[in-house]
Amino acid sequence: MPEHVPEQGSTGSLKKIGIVALLVALAIVAWGLFSRWHSDRQLATWTEAQSEPAVSVIHPTGLATGDGLTLPGTLQAYNSAPIFARTNGYVRRWLVDIGDRVSAGQVLAILDAPEVDQQLAAARADLQTARANQELARSTAARWSNLLSKDAVSRQEADEKLGDLKAKSAAANAAAADVARLGATQGFTRLVAPFAGTITSRSTQIGQLVSAGTAGSAPLFTVSDISRIRIYVRVPQNYSGQIHVGMEANLTLPEYPGRTFTAVLTRTAGAVDPASGTVLVELQAANGDRALKPGSYAQVSFPLHGSTGTVQLPASALIVGQSGTQVALLGRDGKAVLKSVTVGRDNGATVEITAGLSPQDRVIDSPPDSLQAGDKVRIAPAAPAAGKPDAKG
Repeated sequence: MPEHVPEQGSTGSLKKIGIVALLVALAIVAWGLFSRWHSDRQLATWTEAQSEPAVSVIHPTGLATGDGLTLPGTLQAYNSAPIFARTNGYVRRWLVDIGDRVSAGQVLAILDAPEVDQQLAAARADLQTARANQELARSTAARWSNLLSKDAVSRQEADEKLGDLKAKSAAANAAAADVARLGATQGFTRLVAPFAGTITSRSTQIGQLVSAGTAGSAPLFTVSDISRIRIYVRVPQNYSGQIHVGMEANLTLPEYPGRTFTAVLTRTAGAVDPASGTVLVELQAANGDRALKPGSYAQVSFPLHGSTGTVQLPASALIVGQSGTQVALLGRDGKAVLKSVTVGRDNGATVEITAGLSPQDRVIDSPPDSLQAGDKVRIAPAAPAAGKPDAKG
């Protein structure tokens, strides 16, 4: 039989298939290597991006010329006196209540003090005895002085009678002083108003036992003169140079929206409190309609201007730590720079910076807690305005 010889065309086809399979395998390997390299590159890029926190940058704003200075103030009565008992006893009657207007010397309450009454009666009896002994000693001394002039008695005996008169007179004076003391104590059973004003508190009831000089005891009444009101305000040191006696300020109270009261600055402490860095000042305002109430909170507006170089920032931009108050600035190289600043007036949502910043500085708002000087940061893209259509739409 003849030998079988493979055809040349079949062999060529097998080679082509092998070459194609090899190329496909190489392509798959290359694609896998490229995909892995690309993923690693994306991961590295993402990791590097995440290491740079995204921050929002703002610029400090200058203050308007007519902003003025608005500070919290505390209202107090022009005069206020707590009325305590000066003698022990029981409340027999109270004649006034909160809100009543009283005049100077008006009786507020009457106490029963039986012990004081008995002590006064005994002291008056002792005074009568002392005066009787004084009169007897006076007549005896006069008689012995007459006998001495006739040489009927010795000078020693006459001097003894005169000394006894002086001793009896001193005893009578002491008894009279004791009667006066107890009489004054008995007078304290009538509690009176020291000046004209309004009763702003009452803490007594009929039959209540009151003790004089008891530590921590509450006053039976409080009398306040509210015809004028004192307003106490703490002014920051930066503005204290513009404060002077005689200047006017406006008061606003939450219970009177839209109404403004006028007050005049009457005195200043003239010293800066080292704990708060403020100067205490006092203003006074007329209160004819009794609209201003002692103990109230008010906003006091002074016609002042901000200090030169003062700018305003959101309170969220401040960093408060061991190094004091600082802000984070965005440097030209894209790195964070921490800078110390001086805070002036605190307006709640915003604060005034009196030193350390200018309107040209780029301030990082709400900086991360972990942000350090020299850290690389990136500016976050601005959020699209609400209601504005997307560019693709």
